[in-house]
Amino acid sequence: MDELLRQVNSPEDLKKFSYRELRQLAAEIREALCRLLDHRSAHFASNLGVVELTLALHRVFDFRHDRLIWDTGHQSYPHKLVTGRYPQFHTIRTKGGLMGYPNPAESAYDLFMTGHSGTSVSAALGLGVGDGLLEGPDCPRFSVAVVGDGAFGCGVVFEAVNHAAGLKKGRFIVVLNDNKMSIGPRVGGLAEYLDRLRMTHFYRGLKSEIQRFLSHVPIIGDPVERFLEQARNALKAGLLGGMLFEELGFHYLGPVDGHDVRQLERYLRLAKECDRPVLLHVVTKKGYGFKPAEEDPVTFHAPAPFSRRNGAEVVLKTSHQPSYTQVARDAIFAVMAENPRVVVITAAMCEGNMLEPVRDHFPQRFFDVGICESHAVAFAAGLARAGMVPIVDIYSTFLQRSYDQIFHEVSLQPLPVIFCMDRAGVVGPDGPTHHGVFDIAFLRHLPNLVLVAPGDAAELPLAISWAVRVGRPVAIRYPKAPAESLSRQPAPFELGKAEIVRRGSHGAVVVYGALLPAADRACHRLEERGIHLTLVNARFAKPLDPSLVDLFATHPFVVTVEEGCLQGGFGSALLEAANEAQVDTRRLTRLGIPDRYVEHGERHELLTELGLTAEGIVEVCLRLYQQTHSTRHVPPLTFEEVNHGAGDRPKPALRT
Repeated sequence: MDELLRQVNSPEDLKKFSYRELRQLAAEIREALCRLLDHRSAHFASNLGVVELTLALHRVFDFRHDRLIWDTGHQSYPHKLVTGRYPQFHTIRTKGGLMGYPNPAESAYDLFMTGHSGTSVSAALGLGVGDGLLEGPDCPRFSVAVVGDGAFGCGVVFEAVNHAAGLKKGRFIVVLNDNKMSIGPRVGGLAEYLDRLRMTHFYRGLKSEIQRFLSHVPIIGDPVERFLEQARNALKAGLLGGMLFEELGFHYLGPVDGHDVRQLERYLRLAKECDRPVLLHVVTKKGYGFKPAEEDPVTFHAPAPFSRRNGAEVVLKTSHQPSYTQVARDAIFAVMAENPRVVVITAAMCEGNMLEPVRDHFPQRFFDVGICESHAVAFAAGLARAGMVPIVDIYSTFLQRSYDQIFHEVSLQPLPVIFCMDRAGVVGPDGPTHHGVFDIAFLRHLPNLVLVAPGDAAELPLAISWAVRVGRPVAIRYPKAPAESLSRQPAPFELGKAEIVRRGSHGAVVVYGALLPAADRACHRLEERGIHLTLVNARFAKPLDPSLVDLFATHPFVVTVEEGCLQGGFGSALLEAANEAQVDTRRLTRLGIPDRYVEHGERHELLTELGLTAEGIVEVCLRLYQQTHSTRHVPPLTFEEVNHGAGDRPKPALRT
C-alpha cells in the first residue's frame, strides 16, 4: 500500500519519478484520501481534483524558496501529503492532528491559514513584492496563487488582479483552477465566460480568416439552435485567447488539462518565462478519479464517512438526527410560503445551509450570489429598501467579511434585513478559520441591530418568524450541531425579553444560545445534590432584558454561558448593564470562548476543553456554591421583594 507515496518525504522526491510512476502516485494519493473518509468527514472532491496540479507545481517550482498560496485551503490535502506530512496524514482534522487547511505551524510549505476564499492573490502579490523589496529587483523567487473558479468571482480577487496589473509584477502567477464548482455549481457571468473558454482548445489551430467569418455569423434565438450561439461564442473566445484577463494586464495561458502532469509542467515552465503577471487557466474535474465523487461533487465536497466495496462508495454513514441548519431551513421555507415578500440570499452556501428545497420551490426569490458576502449584504439592503424582507443565510465566520455593509447599508439606514448565522460557535474539525465565535462581539456595538440566539431548536422557528414580522434588522445565531429541545412550551418572543426556564435560590445561570439544554442538564444534576439554581434563557444580547441585572440582588452568584468570545460578548453586555445600574458584579462568572483561537477537533472535545458542557457548568456552579456558602451571608431577596420593594427604580419582572 502507498508504495510510492511512502517514498515522498519532500517535494524534491517527486522529481525522481517518471510520468508513468507519477500516474501511480496520483492514484495512491487518491486512495489515501478515500481511506481517510472511511473514518471521518473531510473535504474530499476538491482534493481529488487537484492531485496532478499539486504534483506539477512541486516539480516545476521549489517552494522552499518560491511562494505558494492555496485558495481555499481545503484543497491542500495532496500538498500536505507530498510536503513531508504523509506519516501524520491519518490525524488530519482530529484534535492535536493536522489541520484541514494550510497551517504555518505544521510546515514551512504553508504560508497562511487560508480558510476563507478570495485572499490568495492579494497575499501572493504581497509576498512577491515584499521579496523584491528585501532582495532586490533580481530576486529569483516566484509567487504562485492557486485560486478556484468559484472563489475567483470574489471581489477581493479582482482588487488584487487590478493592483498586480498596475505593478506589472513579473514572477507572479495566478493558477485558475477551473472545475465549474465552488461547493455547489458556481454562478454568475464570470462562470459563463469560463465555460466558453473551456471550449477553446478545440479551436486553437484556426486561422485569422475564420475570425472575419465569425463576424458574419448571426446570433440565433431559436431554442433548437442555441448550440450554434454557444459554438460562435466559443470560437470567438478561442481566437481572442482569454481577452478579459489580457485586458486586466495578465498574460493568459490555457485552458490546460489539469489532469495531465506533463502538459501542466510544460505550461508552468512557460509561465515562468513571462516578464509580467500570468494567469494560467487549468481545467480540472472535481472528484476526479473516484466515480461517485465525479458524478456528485456537491455531496462529496465534504461528505460523511462512507463504506466502499470494489473501489466504489456503498453508503454514507450519515446521522438521521435533524440539525439546527435543517430546522432553520424549514423555518425559512415556512415564512417564504406564508409571506411573498420574503426572499433568501446565500453566498455559495446553498448546500451547506441545506437550502436546496427553498431554491427549487421559490426560484424567483432565492439568490446565490457566489463567494461575495459583502455584495450579498448590500444587495439585501437594496431589496429591503424596495419593500422585500430579505433573509441573508450565511455562516457566522463568513459574515465577518461583510462587516462594512452591515454597518453602512443595514444598521445605519436602518433596514429590516435578517441575518441567519449558521455555524455560530465552535464548528469542530474545520478549526479556527471557521469557528463562528466573534459575531456577538462584532455586531453588538452597531446601533439598531437586534441580536437573537434561540436557546434550543424549538425556539429557532419562533425567532425567524418573529424577525420577519418585527420590521428591524435582526441577527439570529445557531450552531452546527444536532438539534436539541427542552421539554417545555417556549414562551412567545417579545423584543428584549428573557425567559425563566427554572427557578432556584442558590445561584443563577443565564444562557445566551443553544447551550441551554446543556445548562438545563447541569441544573438538574445539581438539583439532585440539593443545589437549586435559576436558569434563564436570555434570548437577546441586544436589547438586553434589564431585569437580568436583578439576578445579582436575588442570587448569591450568577454565571453567564455563551458559545462566543468573552471579549465584547453576552457576558460583557450583562456586566455593562450592571455597571450602569451601579450593581456589584463581583459574583459574576462568565463562561465562553477565551481570548485565543480555538484549534480543530470534534465539537464535543472542544466544548469539553472550554468548559461549555453540562459537566463544565456543574463544576463551576458547584465551586461557586461552596464559596458563597462557606461563610454566613444575608439571605437573598425574593423576586417579589426585588420587583415590588421600595427601591429607587422599578424592577421589571423576568419573563416566566
